[in-house]
Amino acid sequence: MAATAQPNVKNVWLGGVEPMKASYGKLMMWFFLVSDTFTFSALLVSYGLVRFSYPAYAGKVADFVSSPAYWPIPEKVFDALPFMHGLHAPLVFVGIMTFILILSSVTMVLAVEAGHRMDRAAVEKYMLWTILGGATFLGCQAWEWTHFIHGTDNGTVIKELVDGSWVSKTIFGANLTENQYGPPAFADLFFFITGFHGTHVFSGVVLNYLIFYRTSTGFYDRRGSYEMVEKVGLYWHFVDLVWVFVFTFFYLV
Repeated sequence: MAATAQPNVKNVWLGGVEPMKASYGKLMMWFFLVSDTFTFSALLVSYGLVRFSYPAYAGKVADFVSSPAYWPIPEKVFDALPFMHGLHAPLVFVGIMTFILILSSVTMVLAVEAGHRMDRAAVEKYMLWTILGGATFLGCQAWEWTHFIHGTDNGTVIKELVDGSWVSKTIFGANLTENQYGPPAFADLFFFITGFHGTHVFSGVVLNYLIFYRTSTGFYDRRGSYEMVEKVGLYWHFVDLVWVFVFTFFYLV
């Protein structure tokens, strides 16, 4: 009687086997990040569709005047700096914000590398720097929102049809119904997209603090692995990468 052929168990996806040498936790983090990518992609595509449904400003950049009739020029909207009232610095502040967030991604890489070496002190140090970078970015974003909401000193004069007559009205700043800088859709998308990203950054700061706390108490030394630092690092790098696209779409296009 012929012997029954045995399957090659090395090629069978058995329970407990790590697919692509990734642990269950890291694999689930990748699944979450892929799903979140779809959400941000939909938001940015929506921004692009709305952006190009409005006409662009046809004059010289130096002569730009805000109007709801056309899409604003970002460098004319985001040109302020804290404690430097009246200074025209196009995109300088948002550039500083971007640099801080990218730098925090570098410190996260160093924290992950230190975790591979089981170097508790180095993980604590670099996680603390990452937390500081994320918190600083959120503080910068809060100031930018405040300035965007309050607007400039002179505001923008528009005309509204009231009781059959055109009446001049001055708008200061932006909210979900009015926008000094251009069409209301510009403010709506700004608040939603940057706010959604800011919520991710805030969540990342909270997660980073939890990792820092557990590291400082020796939890991962007792467990014998700093893999959790790597899993949270994946999320933090994703948040940084998404900001590059938000920055490109919203501030440069």
